[in-house]
Amino acid sequence: MNANIDKKTVEGFGEEWTTFDQSKLSPSEHQELFDTYFAIFPWDSLPPNAVGFDLGCGSGRWAALAVTRVGHLHCIDAAESALAVAKARMKSVPNVSFHLASVDNIPLNDGSQDFGFSLGVLHHVPDTAAGLASCVRKLKPGAPFLVYLYYRFDNRPLWYLWLWKLSELARGAISVMPFRLKRIVTDAIALLVYLPLSRAAKIGELLGFHVESWPLSAYRNLSFYVLRTDALDRFGTRLEQRFTRAEIESMMRNAGLDQVRFHEAVPYWVAVGSKRGTTAAL
Repeated sequence: MNANIDKKTVEGFGEEWTTFDQSKLSPSEHQELFDTYFAIFPWDSLPPNAVGFDLGCGSGRWAALAVTRVGHLHCIDAAESALAVAKARMKSVPNVSFHLASVDNIPLNDGSQDFGFSLGVLHHVPDTAAGLASCVRKLKPGAPFLVYLYYRFDNRPLWYLWLWKLSELARGAISVMPFRLKRIVTDAIALLVYLPLSRAAKIGELLGFHVESWPLSAYRNLSFYVLRTDALDRFGTRLEQRFTRAEIESMMRNAGLDQVRFHEAVPYWVAVGSKRGTTAAL
């Protein structure tokens, strides 16, 4: 049986998080991004001193804020260099553990965790559904799991989808470049594409236009550092999959999650569900 991992993609993320370790994020922007992704996470439903995991922790940017709300957090990543960044970020945090492991080899007992989350990770493994099921197995009945998976533009007009298809041609060429060249090219994309389009959306919003459907409008209030990070993430990653909202809900339910609900705003799609075996509401 093949491992549910793409080694080139993992290697690329190790290079990405070593380069963009998120240390240049301002505290306010870091908190704003965290609040956006965790907007529907049911913190109040967790038991006292809850123990959970972050699958694909990367630089630890989400873990560093989540760990302050729980009893213990297991940070798991398949890239050793990324895990080193997370360790350095949280070197003085006592209630965190670090594990070098892939999604199909999570070093936690089945049914042992009070919560879990995996943001922007499972669409980068060969079998997303199997990866999701592997995460859910680690949860106790009733425990919440938060996931973010790239959307397939199912809530966008047709022209938006074709624009993405054109960008895929660029990603196919850029993602196989040596990392140093890849970084130069994606920095140029951040400067020449992300920055002008996002700032045009900001100006449009100030003028009273509804800009939510404008390309890259989600970045209109974010720093150039975030734009550089995400340009590298978007165009520098070899393996990327996208799903409709219906497909994500189906995968979550098939993995053993109930009470599935979605965040109805960007980024699409963030969803949360609770492991089957309880009637408690999220």
